[in-house]
Amino acid sequence: MSVSTVAADQAVCAPLSVLGRDVTVPLVTGGEVTYAALDYAASAPALQRVWDDVAAYAPYYGSVHRGAGYLSQLSTDLFENARRTVTEFLDCRADDQLVFTRSTTDSLNLLAAALPAGCQVFVFETEHHASLLPWQDAQVTYLDAPRTPQQAVATLEEALAARSASVQEGQGPALVCVTGASNVTGELWPVRELAAVAHAHGARIVLDAAQLAPHHPVSVQDLDVDWVAFSGHKLYAPFGSGVLAGRADWLRAADPYLAGGGASRKVTRRTDGGVDVEWHDSAARHEAGSPNVIGAYSIAAACKALTEAGFESLVAREQHLIDTVRAGLAEVPEVRVLSLFGDDAPRVGVISFVVEGWNSSHFAAALSAEYGIGVRDGLFCAHPLLRTLLGTDPQTQGECGAPEAAPGEKSLNAIRVSFGAGTPDEHVERFVGAVKELVRDGARWQYRTEDGRCVPAV
Repeated sequence: MSVSTVAADQAVCAPLSVLGRDVTVPLVTGGEVTYAALDYAASAPALQRVWDDVAAYAPYYGSVHRGAGYLSQLSTDLFENARRTVTEFLDCRADDQLVFTRSTTDSLNLLAAALPAGCQVFVFETEHHASLLPWQDAQVTYLDAPRTPQQAVATLEEALAARSASVQEGQGPALVCVTGASNVTGELWPVRELAAVAHAHGARIVLDAAQLAPHHPVSVQDLDVDWVAFSGHKLYAPFGSGVLAGRADWLRAADPYLAGGGASRKVTRRTDGGVDVEWHDSAARHEAGSPNVIGAYSIAAACKALTEAGFESLVAREQHLIDTVRAGLAEVPEVRVLSLFGDDAPRVGVISFVVEGWNSSHFAAALSAEYGIGVRDGLFCAHPLLRTLLGTDPQTQGECGAPEAAPGEKSLNAIRVSFGAGTPDEHVERFVGAVKELVRDGARWQYRTEDGRCVPAV
């Protein structure tokens, strides 16, 4: 069964058509301006193609894996076809399993709950909290932030070699967790090389592709990773859905992530009054409850749209935007772009920076209120990494109302601009111009804290 959509016949353009591209917002200085959404790393706008596909399906929505009626059957087919589409998008192995989750965070917590007993996890301190924190119940080795890709590989090699040298009887397996692209610096990590090191020492590796998948093709087979996790809301697909895809054995051996309907194949009462449960071995084992069929379908629609647009052209256009932003920021001496691997490192459209003499929260608030530009300020759920890059204590950072940094002092947090396939050139050009103007002339308005946010002090 299938749902026909008008969107499927639309021509792919660059930039890709996204929702909200014509939204106008008021300026504190008077008038309105078209909103420049430059916070893709937090949540990318929905592709128009995705929205149209979902709208076309919505009247046919029905229960999934539950009903004999036509709409239930159609919805079930749609859900499972979405699974196949995303599996193909990720170039998974034939025996891999793909589980739909709520988000990258949910996916990695699911994998953490499925770790075999005694598993040792190796994770760099540079990870987003979604991939840094789920392993608390395992034996975790946190690796220091590397300053080059080569150092990252060498650091992991040393840590795994030390583990191999001290192997003990009954020692559990090992898992490496690494990001594909930093949510702070945008820098690409040497995933293939890290996977080779992990496998050479008998360890497995999971890739956090939340920031990579919207910008570059992700092939499980080519990168040789064991699992990959990402979120739909960063891939131009709203509705709160995510993916964990990869090797099935640990997932099949683990207790269901959630116990309930859909995860169970057979439930029977025992003579002693208890209950025996036979769980599914398929992805359904970890998809208890009514699944988010619209979320899964939106991810599949986004995968199709990006594939049809062609990552080669998308990457080339995004590189143009990256070059525009970096060149503009380089012309402002007061701006320091944050980086682990240096200026020449390949990266996606995620750039964080600080401005000398500015509280970053006030700077971001001025960009919004005076120029209609939406960026992110704070610590980006990557406190240890920001501590390394800024040299400050993350426990004292991120307060919007903190006093402005005096000239020469370190900023209390950072500003992040991020963009992608739906970003018009005009938005990044406006951003660069606004940064230069703010640094040169100062904000035209005073800002204060209100409910944890920085707002104009009108």
